[in-house]
Amino acid sequence: MKAKSESKNRKNNTPGDFFELRLYVAGQTPKSIEAFANLKKICEENLQGSYTIEVIDLLKNPQLAKGDQILAIPTLVRKLPQPIKKIIGNLSNTERVLVGLDIKPRT
Repeated sequence: MKAKSESKNRKNNTPGDFFELRLYVAGQTPKSIEAFANLKKICEENLQGSYTIEVIDLLKNPQLAKGDQILAIPTLVRKLPQPIKKIIGNLSNTERVLVGLDIKPRT
């Protein structure tokens, strides 16, 4: 897994919105790898040029779980734009992730 990722060009989000995302995982498990792949695909398709992804491996840095109150993994935390949002799981339900991150309105 790549620790940080950025893309170029905007698409659906409002001008000025920059998404700072943290994905908390525990090692290179299939679930962690799947969550990162799903997140990267969602970001590339919907947040082109306006996001960063930071992958935090709690096996290496367990103390970092406390700051974002991580109770389960994998967990995605949207740090920016405010307010902070969290999504738990492998992020395979694209619609749920888009709504959960406020990229797409609820239908």
